[in-house]
Amino acid sequence: MVCIEARGLRKRFGTAVALDGVDLRVEAGRILGLIGPNGAGKTTVLHALLGLVPVEGELEVLGHDPWAERDRLLADATFIADVAVLPRWMRVCQALDYVEGVHPRFERARAEALIDQSDIRRGSRVRELSKGMVTQLHLALVLAIDARLLVLDEPTLGLDILYRKQFYDTLLADFFERRRTIVVTTHQVEEIEDVLTDLAFLRRGRIVLDGTMDQIAARFAELEAGPGELAAARALGPIHERQLFGKGVLLFDGVERERLAVLGEVRTPSVADLFVAVMGRESAAAAGAAA
Repeated sequence: MVCIEARGLRKRFGTAVALDGVDLRVEAGRILGLIGPNGAGKTTVLHALLGLVPVEGELEVLGHDPWAERDRLLADATFIADVAVLPRWMRVCQALDYVEGVHPRFERARAEALIDQSDIRRGSRVRELSKGMVTQLHLALVLAIDARLLVLDEPTLGLDILYRKQFYDTLLADFFERRRTIVVTTHQVEEIEDVLTDLAFLRRGRIVLDGTMDQIAARFAELEAGPGELAAARALGPIHERQLFGKGVLLFDGVERERLAVLGEVRTPSVADLFVAVMGRESAAAAGAAA
């Protein structure tokens, strides 16, 4: 079953192009990481998925047109933005009361169980909580809604490493328990790459790489070669090269690992290293086209 189907999404804000022909397909029960530099259009994609901004092109989410059927879509989709917006005067117990009153699929007992796993007290006001606690509270409220799609926009921005780990541990446990579809954007890609099932790189409003993590692992390889093997490795056409402790680390697209293995240690590149390589290749291609 397809959760998200997008074809040719375009969006302008004045003269600025936010989306420039985005095609995206996400199967139900997957975790997609949408990665891109600042200004790439990530948040615009998420807002389009939730019906928060109109876009040109074809878009269907959970069988709905997000802009025309936003109310029906949001009964099955939840959202965590980069800044929790809970009122600072509100007590934790009042937040529970509010969400229980407005959302028919909110499971209060589940939210309370998630809160009880933290250091948050139900009588505390939001302004008395640390940023990490506010994010934990927001996550507990959202995960307690029986929704099929969870959209996360930089959910751990500004949190320390302990809170970030707790956040993703809780998120992953919920995913395996309920089999939601999750779309997440973040700049801390090293923390989520083991969580993702699918990956998409966005640059200047366009998808420049997408696929399942298995497909990407089969396509790209990273070679660590000594000085004596560098010339032969470079002859195979790497898309990126960097130095590490006197050795060359080269990233290849579509080169058989057997050919690389005779030149040094071969491994699957990290998402962060792959992102740097692909973005560098796209920038070079754009510069060449403009010349």
